[in-house]
This record gives sequence, C-alpha cells and structure tokens, in this order.
Amino acid sequence: MTGRPLRRGTGAAPGVRAVHLGLGSFFRAHQAWYTDRAGDGAGDGEGGQAGPWGIAAVTGRRPDLADALTAQDGLYTLVTRGADGDRFDVVRSVVRAHAAADTDAWLTLLADPAVRVVTTTVTEAGYHRRAGGGLDTDHPSVARDLAALRDDPRAAVGSVPARLVAGLLARRAADAGPLTLVPCDNLPDNGAALADVVRGAAEAVDPTLTDWIDAQVATATTMVDRITPEPTPEDRATVLSATGTDDRSPVVTEPFSEWVVAGDFPGGRPAWERAGAVLTDDVTPFEQRKLWLLNGGHSLLAYAGALRGHATVAEAVADAYCEALLRDWWELCIPHLVVEPDDARRYCAALFERFANPRIRHALAQIATDGSQKLPVRLLPVLRRERDAGRLPGSAVVVLAAWLLHLRGVGVPVRDVRAGELGALAAGERAGAVPRVLSTLDPALADDPDLLAAVRNSAADLSGRR
Repeated sequence: MTGRPLRRGTGAAPGVRAVHLGLGSFFRAHQAWYTDRAGDGAGDGEGGQAGPWGIAAVTGRRPDLADALTAQDGLYTLVTRGADGDRFDVVRSVVRAHAAADTDAWLTLLADPAVRVVTTTVTEAGYHRRAGGGLDTDHPSVARDLAALRDDPRAAVGSVPARLVAGLLARRAADAGPLTLVPCDNLPDNGAALADVVRGAAEAVDPTLTDWIDAQVATATTMVDRITPEPTPEDRATVLSATGTDDRSPVVTEPFSEWVVAGDFPGGRPAWERAGAVLTDDVTPFEQRKLWLLNGGHSLLAYAGALRGHATVAEAVADAYCEALLRDWWELCIPHLVVEPDDARRYCAALFERFANPRIRHALAQIATDGSQKLPVRLLPVLRRERDAGRLPGSAVVVLAAWLLHLRGVGVPVRDVRAGELGALAAGERAGAVPRVLSTLDPALADDPDLLAAVRNSAADLSGRR
C-alpha cells in the first residue's frame, strides 16, 4: 500500500517565532503539540505578537529527522495511544527543521527579531554541568567549542551552552530584542541550571555578553510530563493503515500530558495555557513529584526490571516483584514531597495506570540511558534525606545495585555519556567497585559504609534472582 505524503497544501505556514533545540519525539509530543493547540500568542510582554507561532526546530546531532520533516513541510502525525484505541492528529506548529550542522541557519534564527522564545530538550547530559553546578569548562567538547567561539563567534560548535552563546552573540549583533529561554529537561530548577551554564559559557567567550544577557534574556523554569517511547517502523505502518498517509516520522505518545511553566516572557509567548499548560510562580511541587515518582520509578524499573528479562515498563510493572519495589519506592518518597500525601498517592495511582498501559511500549533500554546523569536528580535527594534520618532505604539500595549490574553488562546495553569510565570502574577489582561507581554520582556515597555494604549485598541478591 502506497500512502499520500504529508504536505501543507495551499495554506500558509505560520511565521517562525519560536526556535527549538533538540528536535526529537518528546518535543514533538509535548512542546510542539502545546504550541499547535495554543492558537494565537499571548502577547504578554512588550513586543508581544498576536497570531499563531511557528517553530523552527534544530536537531541535537544527526540530520535524519530534519531531512524527513523537511520533506513533509514540518508536518507529522501524533498517535495518542489510549486504552480504547488510537487517535491520529497532524501537528502543524513545526514549520522548519534544520540539522545541527547548519550553523548559518541557527545563527540567522537567533538573530531574527521575530523569534522571541527558544525551547530546549537536550537531555540532562546536554547541559554539561559540573557535579556541584556550573558549566564544566574542562569537558573536551565544551573547551573546544569555547575556544572556537573566542576565535570566531560564527564558528560551528556542538555543545548546547556554546550553541546558545553563539546564537546570543548573533542576536546582540543584530539588536534583535528580548528573548526567553525555556528548558524542558528533567532537571531540578532547570531554568537556573540553563542560565548558569549559558552565563559560564558567555563569560568564557566574551564577558561583555553577560550584561546584555541580563538586560535582554529571561529564562523560564518548567516541569514536563508525557510518556513518549522511541518510534518504531511499526508506528509508521500503523499511521499508513489508519490514515492513508505515508508519514516518515510519526510520534506515539500517551493521552496524559502536563506542562508547568514559571517565568517572564518579555517578548511574548504562545498561549500555552489554552492547550492546558499551567502557568505558575513556583514549579517546585510539580517538579519534585514528577522527578521522584515518575522519573525515579522509571529508573527503578529500567534497571531492576531489565535484570529480570523485561523489555518495557508495562512488562516490568506486571511483575509482582517489580511492582512491590516500585510501590515501596513511592511510599519512601511521599513523606519528603512538598505536596500533600493524599495528593501524592492519587498521583501514584494514576501513574501506575499509565505505566501499565500495554499499548505504550516504553522500552526500558530507552529509560536506562545516561543513568549517571539521571540518578543524581531522581534518586539521590530521597536517599540523602533517608540517610540523614538514619534509615537505609531498601528500594533505593536496589536501584543502585541494579545500576551497578547494568554497568557490568547485565540487562539492557549501556548507553551513557560516561560509559567507558563507568564500565571500567564497575568491572575492575570487585571489592572496590561499589564505592568507585557510587562516587561518580556523589563522592559522599563512597564514605557511607552501611550503604556500601547494603548495595554489595543487594547486587549479590539481584544476581541470584535473575
């Protein structure tokens, strides 16, 4: 069966007023979807603009997706997979797609006065933060990029902080007006995290840029939530069969979606609240609840579930052992949350239904990626609180032990920005492996003998359960 291609037809696409860095499935199921449904812009600041907001999206690395979307005018099918069937919607907010290597396009977009918002989904690793915060200027790619920009502000760079600074240099040169950066990754206080690394990069490249940033650039803080598995060839076949459209880049997601945003938008923004986004002064309660319960639960299932031969979240929560471990983790987290315990338990009940949805094949291998970046924000805050109270939390110990085994090659393949280093630490002399590995998450963990002993024992127990 040959389907018709996706095309915009005779209707004019909306003008580009937002730029997104990190073109991928989650962005297209979340920020692009909200923008598509928002309609006219809020125009809530000086220079705010009415009318729909078109997005120019830029890939993080590979050009494949940009090529596929360009071939279909930026359009794609969002498949919302609920318990009662699939819903198929064409999302129209992405009007241009560019490969990461297209430096001229990136700089031109950031220098355009019509562009007022830059959103990012670059994963936790993409911010290149030091363990204690701030930009890791010693990271080889960051150091190389900063040196390149000092020599030539239009140099081709790859790291996110450097790319943003290059864009801001171009925007200052064009006197293009105010801009708001909107990070959409699973980091606590992600606005402050992004602002910190951007300032660090600016200071390293051109210290005079920081005053201009203070005057012209705002940074919002967000919490994002929508389970979005990696697309498969079968998804493309599903869209073709149901709609007759040969979509080269469909996205599958769940019915649930949440976006909480705090911050100023001096140049205006899309009216995301019309699409259901929550505008607030404080993201913390939402962020904490989601990072610990959903993302922490996902990491638990990714490592412990994979050890037991499971491939997806739905398979893992159908396992009585994994379900009990997950529920124990949730009960461990709830007393430490800002939200009321009853509200947290209602969230957990809804979360379990989302996890158990067999029609969302959320691969544990996808979730297990970059554990070295995820566990410090998903697991350690609760672990530290429990240890400060003199308790040794069993479910947190199991996650650490399962991650250690994962790094030794048990379960799903290791994909981590520190994979080489971590694999060597985990596979080396076994008696010292636990403190070596845990110290990469937080050096203080290696000085906790009770925790180290518990992780060693748990790793031995998990090896026997397989």
